Amino acid sequence: MAARRSASLCRSLFLRPSVATQTTSRPGFHQSRNVILNQYSACRSSFTTELTGLCTQKRWASRAATAAAARTSVDDNKISIGPKKGKLEKDAKETEVIYEGPISSTIKKVKLLSLSTCCLSVSLGPVITFMTSPELNVILKGGVASTVIFLSASTTAALHWFVSPYIHKLKWQPGSPTFDVEMMSWLATPLPRTIRFADVKAADTKRPFVTFKADDNFYFVDAEHCNNKALLARLTPEKPSGQQSAFKNI
Repeated sequence: MAARRSASLCRSLFLRPSVATQTTSRPGFHQSRNVILNQYSACRSSFTTELTGLCTQKRWASRAATAAAARTSVDDNKISIGPKKGKLEKDAKETEVIYEGPISSTIKKVKLLSLSTCCLSVSLGPVITFMTSPELNVILKGGVASTVIFLSASTTAALHWFVSPYIHKLKWQPGSPTFDVEMMSWLATPLPRTIRFADVKAADTKRPFVTFKADDNFYFVDAEHCNNKALLARLTPEKPSGQQSAFKNI
């Protein structure tokens, strides 16, 4: 019995490779295998194509965002004459008539530069004066430091006096008896004011860049960049006849 069992076991082991060979030698097996390989290669190629397209789109989107940011920063740093289109359209939606000073950004940058140099002169001027030239008299050093501080502060004050009447932005709704203006303080910060047309008077002064006077303050509007001529006519009242005749006799 043991011999018969060992013989049958050996016979089954020898017959298994032939069965596997018969199975792999069938034509249907090779066809199904080729179909699976073709589907795998097609899926792999489509996935690679989609991945490449997504990477390309992401690369182009990042480049476009970088270019837009650089263009925006360059446009903001430019010193332009006249109101910016984006701001003008945004403000025009809020009010029907708007005026913006053509050199508003330039005045702000110059004022910030003047303030920074004044602060540096006041803080570092005396230190540098007393640290250099130790052989000089202390009184002389104090005089030099005081002169530097005075010159720096006087130029900053003169610049503020010169550009203080400049209207950086003006808003008005037709029919309203008042209008809003945006001035600039000595620290180069916005300073809003509300003015009534009844208080607008002709400016009797020799001060440059003055268009009208209201509430003991002078204001300047650039007539060439004010598109609303009716508003401009109300902001530039004529001087009394007595003053005109006096000027004619000179």
